Amino acid sequence: MERKEVLTLLKKNAMLIVLVLVYLFFLIITQGGIFSPSSFTELINQNAYVYILGAGMLMCMLTGGNIDLSCGAFVCLLGALGGVFMIVQGLGTGISILLMLLIGVAYGCGLGYLIAYIHIPPWIATLAGYLAFRGLGTSILSANSKTGSLAPFPVDFQSLFYGRVFPTEKGVFNWPCFLFGLFAASAVIVILLRVRSSRQSKGYEADTLAGVAAKGGLGGAAILLVTAKLAMDGGIPTTLLWVAGIILVYSFLTSKTTLGRHFYVVGGNIEAARLSGINTRRIMFIAYLNMAVLTSIATMTVIARSQSAYADIGKNFEMDAISACVVGGVSASGGSGTVLGMVIGATLIGVINLGMSLISLDANYQRVVKGFVLLAAVVFDILSKKRAK
Repeated sequence: MERKEVLTLLKKNAMLIVLVLVYLFFLIITQGGIFSPSSFTELINQNAYVYILGAGMLMCMLTGGNIDLSCGAFVCLLGALGGVFMIVQGLGTGISILLMLLIGVAYGCGLGYLIAYIHIPPWIATLAGYLAFRGLGTSILSANSKTGSLAPFPVDFQSLFYGRVFPTEKGVFNWPCFLFGLFAASAVIVILLRVRSSRQSKGYEADTLAGVAAKGGLGGAAILLVTAKLAMDGGIPTTLLWVAGIILVYSFLTSKTTLGRHFYVVGGNIEAARLSGINTRRIMFIAYLNMAVLTSIATMTVIARSQSAYADIGKNFEMDAISACVVGGVSASGGSGTVLGMVIGATLIGVINLGMSLISLDANYQRVVKGFVLLAAVVFDILSKKRAK
């Protein structure tokens, strides 16, 4: 392999390499604490909302660097309403989930209409929600609880969004969890081989068989490691299934569908996209409707994990989602970025958060570290584009 090819490979996988190095750093500094089975479970449960909101934020950013500042405050409002439905009114879990999703859809339609058809700048339209929703959510909580919070949520709701699949005692190896990992690792290898075969049949440039074997081996090993650790900690968290399902759906949407390609085209040059026949208004509308629906799902995972709805829930969630996208290589100006990149960015931020918590670093310094990581990612993105030109 030539030096140029090596540099290109390193550049393409820069954030993945950084993720590995950061993990190794915390592995040493925590004396292996971050490698414990419980740490793997916590990494997934604590950051589930980042992956879910990150998928929605990715679609918004692809349209031209647009963002949603209201998602964190909307989590607060929707969590409060969910608490009223399930705890105060005693509605069933199924009906409450449906109502929360319908509220999310209604908000997404309203927000999407304002942005796509009234042409209100996204940051202004979502800033209004950022300012209003937390106040409204706090008022609802205060009106329905003397403590300003609502708890606990029904057991079946918690099991659905914060439970285990085929649970076992901690320390007892969970074979269904590990078999799931074997299936997932095998699926990754098969998909990589099929992609290579498809590209070759169409005459496109494709990875060598050795390259596919290396990617499949590393990816499969990572999956088996994670599932083995989860197997020792009681089994697969249901939050992992929600996250994995959303990641797979959006990976397929952005890479294999015409609608997904339209998001990239609109972000690259919205006027050229319009002249080529793409309904740019519809794309913008779908982006923010999609963001609201994913925010509704993220809300359910968060209130199930905390087992309560309170005023500060969802605080800074929008910043975590934006950071995951930017750190993962999603362009701040739109038109480029992948779901896999967002996942790497979210995992990197999650590892940093977990590592700093394990060493009991002051919360203020944690914000400083995350700020520098975000800045470094943006600088890297800008310099990479300049060199490419």
